[in-house]
Amino acid sequence: MINFDKFELENGLQVVVHQDKTTSLAAFNLLYKVGSRDEDPNRTGFAHLFEHLMFEGSVNIKDYDHQIQIAGGENNAFTNTDYTNYYITLPKQNLETAFWLESDRMLGLDFSEKKLEIQKNVVIEEFNQRYLNNPYGDWMLLIRGLAYHRHPYMWPTIGKNTFQIEHAKLPDVVNFFNHYYAPNNAILVVAGDVDVDEVKRLANKWFGPIPRRNIPARNLPAEPEQNIPQTLIVKRDVPTNAIYKAYHMDGRLGAGYHAANLISDIFAGGDSSRLIQHLVKQKKTFVNINAYITGECDPGLFIIEGKLNDNISFEQAEESIDSELKALWNNEITENELTKVKNNIEMKKIVGEVNVLNKAMNLARYTMLGNTDLINTDIASYQKITLADINNTASKIFAPHNCSTLLYKSSQND
Repeated sequence: MINFDKFELENGLQVVVHQDKTTSLAAFNLLYKVGSRDEDPNRTGFAHLFEHLMFEGSVNIKDYDHQIQIAGGENNAFTNTDYTNYYITLPKQNLETAFWLESDRMLGLDFSEKKLEIQKNVVIEEFNQRYLNNPYGDWMLLIRGLAYHRHPYMWPTIGKNTFQIEHAKLPDVVNFFNHYYAPNNAILVVAGDVDVDEVKRLANKWFGPIPRRNIPARNLPAEPEQNIPQTLIVKRDVPTNAIYKAYHMDGRLGAGYHAANLISDIFAGGDSSRLIQHLVKQKKTFVNINAYITGECDPGLFIIEGKLNDNISFEQAEESIDSELKALWNNEITENELTKVKNNIEMKKIVGEVNVLNKAMNLARYTMLGNTDLINTDIASYQKITLADINNTASKIFAPHNCSTLLYKSSQND
């Protein structure tokens, strides 16, 4: 059981405090409820670009990282489709430094054309290295565009292309900051050997004076049900053929989410999992294969991806995957398999939350979902899943019309 206290400042900042007396460190996690799904389709990549700009200095503090180092701390950040997360770990006696630095960034960044150009170049280089100059690197760009036609999950966090990042203008960036980087659009979690009253005092001292802002209402277009299978074939200079299959599934709070996550572990949760044993080791259809869920707030994707052996056709690869899906439909999963993956998820959660920063991140994420106590009840939701739930969820997700398939052909095999 992870205990926590919650309160909210007058300006709307939600604060969660977890006392952990087993560590001398304090974790300071600030989550902004803005991700790539909140972007204008003609200005994608802004949430990620803005994450980079946050480290260019505020109006009052020119070198953010230097101040963290002086306090003996470490910091980083990440952006995904649903939110942007900034975190600091530092000695508990220096906790106020984190409040000072993050509140100053929220209050006002030091915007300039020069800083924007620097970070645009950094992000463009990251885009090129990750997606364009990396073997198989563009598959996620392609599969999202194939699977989604209305919802903004159709583009990855880094954006649709480098063109939109390159043409980002300073007024657009300032407008993005003013719309989303506000206390009433943020969740602060402080974890460690900290005192709740002291955290309240520091939160009111450093964040309390920051005014609320008008946050745009999130009114995202729902992705319509996919009624026809989608297929895209591309040819690239890669070592071997690959296949990527994306199936629509429930979002994080959907009824089928936990069953889908368990299915992904049954398929590819280690060397003894079904896809590894049957399709890599026994049939040797694939060099490697994986299955996982994107785990997003809104309805997301169940992904199966694999690199084919040289003598295997795409038809054979798809047939082999379909045979494993039929095992789910035909109730061939055993109680022991289900129990094993349930226990593995519980073990990973317990081990992961030994780390105070992981606990802080999870508390922030569950608070964003609307129920902080999910950090304590989520495992029970997995344990309740039955074989019938697995069968029902599999029947829904893996219906042929619900699949988007990317066939990634190697030009080296011509």
